[in-house]
Formats: sequence, structure tokens, C-alpha cells
Amino acid sequence: MTGYFEMQPSCPPVMTVRRAGESIAAAPEGIASGTFLAQMLLSSRTDGEMTAMRAFVPPGVVTHWHSHPSGQLLFVLDGVGFVQRAGGEPVEVRTGDAVWFAPGERHWHGAAPSSPFSYVSVQPVRGGAAVHWMEAVEQEDLPR
Repeated sequence: MTGYFEMQPSCPPVMTVRRAGESIAAAPEGIASGTFLAQMLLSSRTDGEMTAMRAFVPPGVVTHWHSHPSGQLLFVLDGVGFVQRAGGEPVEVRTGDAVWFAPGERHWHGAAPSSPFSYVSVQPVRGGAAVHWMEAVEQEDLPR
């Protein structure tokens, strides 16, 4: 990742306010089936610190398979989406739902074909990373 999405060495050392709509940018290529927007809320490469992101995903766009070394909490802000862990079935999620992905659990998440999807994700850093990206989800495996 480069530019705005490049992880900082550590979280801010003092209280920091990120205003709604501030510093929203297109997510890096190669992590989803299409373009989506994101706002980095916390960024760090320091073990034990948190990273957090607010994502705005258009209909039908899903992340590639990925995992988080210390797990991920995903909270749905708006819309309808799907989440799936490796070996499981896609599960529909809606506004107000919270999803926990266990450490190292291979998964994807994204917008339903007919609805935008926005969420906040929070994931701790371990080994200098908060996420490990993998291959794209096969289109025939996605909910229709």
C-alpha cells in the first residue's frame, strides 16, 4: 500500500479527531473486486496497537480473501453486505450487525449485489501487520 493507506509507525501519541468525510480516498488496487472508498481512522505498524478503517463499498464489490494476525471486528454502518469465512457459507449482514473474524481466519466481506455497504473495521497489529491479502474471490462463489 502506498500514500494515504501506507501504515504509520504508530498510532497518534495524543487525542486525535478524524472528521466525517476527511481524508477519504480510493482503496489500493489488488485488494477487492472493484474500487471502494476508505477513511483510515488509525494506522500503525506497532505490535499491540490498533488499526481502524471506515469503508464505503458500492454494490457488488467484495474484498479479496484475507486474514488478520490478531483478528478483526467489523461493524456494519449502513447497507447490506455479505461475509464469508473459508469453508463456510456467505452470511448476509445489515446495518448494526457486528462480525468477529478470529486471528488468522481466512475470509472476505463486501457489498450485496443490489446495495451499497459501509462499515468500520478494527484490527490489532501483530508482527508489524494488521492484514495479509490473498487471491480474489471466484465470481461464481459470490451471492447473487
